[in-house]
Amino acid sequence: MQLLGIDTCGATGSVALCRYVEEAGQLPSAESLQVLEEAELPGKSYSALLLLTVREMLERAGLRLSDLSALVVVNGPGSFTGVRVGVSAAKGLAESTGLPVIAVSRLAVLAAKGGKGVVCAAIDAGRGEFYAGFYGDGGPDREALVGRVEILAQVGEGIQFVVCEASAAESLALLKPLVVDAPTAAEAVRCAWPRMAERDFDDVVRLDGNYLRRSDAEIFAKAKPAPV
Repeated sequence: MQLLGIDTCGATGSVALCRYVEEAGQLPSAESLQVLEEAELPGKSYSALLLLTVREMLERAGLRLSDLSALVVVNGPGSFTGVRVGVSAAKGLAESTGLPVIAVSRLAVLAAKGGKGVVCAAIDAGRGEFYAGFYGDGGPDREALVGRVEILAQVGEGIQFVVCEASAAESLALLKPLVVDAPTAAEAVRCAWPRMAERDFDDVVRLDGNYLRRSDAEIFAKAKPAPV
């Protein structure tokens, strides 16, 4: 079972070709994931390098897109341009091949690096705000765009707080965050395994970015003058 992971949400992105292995007749598990190859994509070059990297990676592995079982794409939150590039590429590949797609949140992938239990993951969203996600508390996962004061108030005792950026770690140092490496495409594939096992795929037509806030264009757009 081969899967392709795409993550273009951060300052750098990555593409990963992975395989889940069946052992002794048992069904694959998240622990059986093998990363066949993973490539980093420099920031601001996603649109130029993403599909080329995918093609070259498949060629080196002797595979075609039709040999894959599914695509996994990180659909945000993060860079608006990066999110759009990754989601558009996944949709285009899926529509041209019929491959199913699983979209995963970058916050969820980051939270998975914090271990088990109740975890809050946060990503610097700029302007003194943070993308924050809460997981493992017995209720539905919660994600929102919050200010520093809000996140300081919401992360209480018993919650593992995880960040992957020096800016977030410094701003939220009072929470004693666990600082980890930024999420990768391979980690997104591993995070998507429960849905893959249940064949819980996204509707490609309705698939969109997980932005959690309006784009800069919307925020700073000037109001059109009223007709005279």
